[in-house]
Amino acid sequence: MAAADEKQQGKTTVREYYEALLIALIFVNFARIFVFQAFKIPSGSMEDNLKIGDHIVVNKFIYGPKGDNLLTRLLPLRDVRRGDIIVFRFPEQPDIDFVKRAIGLPGDTVLIRDKRVYINGRKLDEPYVVFDDPQVYPDKPELPEPYRSRDHFGPFTVGPDQIFAMGDNRDHSHDSRFWGPVPRGMIKGRAFMVYWSFDAAPPPQGSGLKARGGELAYVIKHFFSKTRWHRSFFIVDRKYHFTPGISTYGNE
Repeated sequence: MAAADEKQQGKTTVREYYEALLIALIFVNFARIFVFQAFKIPSGSMEDNLKIGDHIVVNKFIYGPKGDNLLTRLLPLRDVRRGDIIVFRFPEQPDIDFVKRAIGLPGDTVLIRDKRVYINGRKLDEPYVVFDDPQVYPDKPELPEPYRSRDHFGPFTVGPDQIFAMGDNRDHSHDSRFWGPVPRGMIKGRAFMVYWSFDAAPPPQGSGLKARGGELAYVIKHFFSKTRWHRSFFIVDRKYHFTPGISTYGNE
């Protein structure tokens, strides 16, 4: 009888562990889909605020449904605000995620003259912006892109349920100046925190196993020497979040 009881107890323990693991996987998957998502910065378009190699947590829960109802009053939900750093599916290639700053909201008129942004006729205060090219291209329609729209753009009125998004590294950002506003439904969430920063460019999104394996081997070899420890668990602020470190752009 004792042997049978021990066998039954063993089965119960295995089942409990299995159920706990299953619940944990369901919870993690739910959180990944609806609450938080990890994202790594692949390019320098958001420098000097988000650096190439930053791994960030994206808050997917903050942009809840619109309207004044019980859900929006009880939970910390809101719509996109000017200055938010948003992660979204690239409208021209939805399987790729982009990260930019929300500049123009629905109904805003966006105008760029000599690299400076004007919203509804008023110059936008942007302490986070980096310009590393002193050249200002003239406002001439015969100029090819990206020169034609980089320093002079608009006026352009943002449509309903759209966001005009731009990178902080304005001279090196492929953004709404060139491919238009972001549909509200393609926005995944708001950048929340840098949980790890590694001073190396990750392989492009959608890379194969060989590229990801090479990246993993490089990280293992250089983890301690190339990790930017001072950026770990750094909270991303919506206005300005520069911190000293190593950067291609800006003054450090």
